[in-house]
Amino acid sequence: MKIKLFLTLIFVLLLTISKAQDENGMYTNPILFADYSDPDVIRVKDDYYMVASSFTAFPGIPILHSKDLVNWKIINHVYQKLPFSWYNKPKHGKGAWAPSIRYHKGMFYVYVCSPDEGLFMARTADPARPWELFHVADIAQWEDPCPFWDEDGNAYLAHSKLAGGLAVIHKMSTEGTKLLDNGVIVYQNKVENPTLEGLKLMKRNGYYYIFAPAGGVSTGWQTVLRSKNIYGPYESKKVLDQGDTDINGPHQGGFVDTQTGEWWFIHFQDRDAFGRIAHLQPGKWLTNDWPVIGMDDDGDGCGSPVKTFKKPNVGKTYPVTKPQTSDDFNSAKLGLQWQWQANSNPSWYSLSAKPGSIRLFAANSPTELGNLWYAGNLLLQKVSAPEQTFTTKLFFNPSDESEMAGITVFGQYYTFLCLRQIKSQLRLSLVESGFKADGFVPKELFGVAIKQNQVWLKGHIYADQTCSYSYSLNGKDFTEIPQRLKITKGRWVGAKIGIACVNPNLAPVKMGFADFDFFEVEDK
Repeated sequence: MKIKLFLTLIFVLLLTISKAQDENGMYTNPILFADYSDPDVIRVKDDYYMVASSFTAFPGIPILHSKDLVNWKIINHVYQKLPFSWYNKPKHGKGAWAPSIRYHKGMFYVYVCSPDEGLFMARTADPARPWELFHVADIAQWEDPCPFWDEDGNAYLAHSKLAGGLAVIHKMSTEGTKLLDNGVIVYQNKVENPTLEGLKLMKRNGYYYIFAPAGGVSTGWQTVLRSKNIYGPYESKKVLDQGDTDINGPHQGGFVDTQTGEWWFIHFQDRDAFGRIAHLQPGKWLTNDWPVIGMDDDGDGCGSPVKTFKKPNVGKTYPVTKPQTSDDFNSAKLGLQWQWQANSNPSWYSLSAKPGSIRLFAANSPTELGNLWYAGNLLLQKVSAPEQTFTTKLFFNPSDESEMAGITVFGQYYTFLCLRQIKSQLRLSLVESGFKADGFVPKELFGVAIKQNQVWLKGHIYADQTCSYSYSLNGKDFTEIPQRLKITKGRWVGAKIGIACVNPNLAPVKMGFADFDFFEVEDK
């Protein structure tokens, strides 16, 4: 099966051109049909680096690399864990919100806030290698920070506040590890720019610019503030909105130049269960020193999103690249596409117990009889296309009553196709559950007794935000389960796909395990 998976991946790579990149030098939005929420991007020489929110998925804050702003690959994460014990269990919606990335004097910096723990900074000389993490300020209700080093050597930090719709600027130590004052509110206008957030600070031609989304996630627009003084007063201008396109809420991202002098803006679009997917828009500076993003057909200085456009001129042409998805588990480390739902625990898995497979141990998660919403040991990745299938081969070795292992399409509502041990018998079950204020004990939607520990499981994602499942006892002949089920987003994140092995008992007798031989993802 490993050989078959390898050949399939090579076949797809050779014969399929990414929807984000056409053969005639054009690209088509979205460049990433995946939940890379709140993106920020920089260029260092000929390399582009992007970060995005990760909330409480671990490792946290993905680092993506590109040579042309269209084709991206995950190269690292900023941190493996957050240094707080409460993140050892899921804290949906908390964690890393809207990071920014900057390069200064040979060092890469990422700044991020969490809603409860405050401001963090991470730095490294090489973004593909480990980052050093600092807890800069222990204060709640801050969000979306961005550092800035001025020409005179002074350093500053801009950020917004939850529900405040305001921009705050602090003086900062030049090494970026301390804030030197209480900060100054430099802008707030809840009528003109409600829900102002996602600040990105830069300087050009003597003006300080703050790029800031406003108007809300699904319906907002991109605002730019500018002033000759970093502390204001700032004037504002809307530079990108939906216009008459079908790209809703185009805003919150990074404005970056190419080696050839072009300007580009990467932002997200909220696609509900699919999350906040990434788009690329052309930009330019007008003679009046205001930027405009997208196509400004009427010349009013506010553009609208493009669907298809000429690729950025970076001096060369680069091959199609996509963030990692499929995994044969042959590496000694987890693939960078995978994230847990809490601080990772080495007791959850092994890549060496059965070489060529990942072994997930049946970690204890008794809340609501094994409701996966409360389980940290889910191994998940982003849905990465509007239509796709994912397949795995599972060998289940249960050691306790009601242990379960399988595949899931996971959100605030989730479905889980799994093997379960019920009264010492194996049962293939399709289960639904998730988060409800009054509780949601897992409910079986489909079930059949089986007499073997090895099965092949397949999930199907559809563009109408539904999913279905099928299974096989021999790896060739799949039986469809005749139910189309809804897909929902999580808390601030899109739906995810992946694998899990859980023991729902309050006092487990033993810990069983499940071996997953591969995880194959195919876009339709």
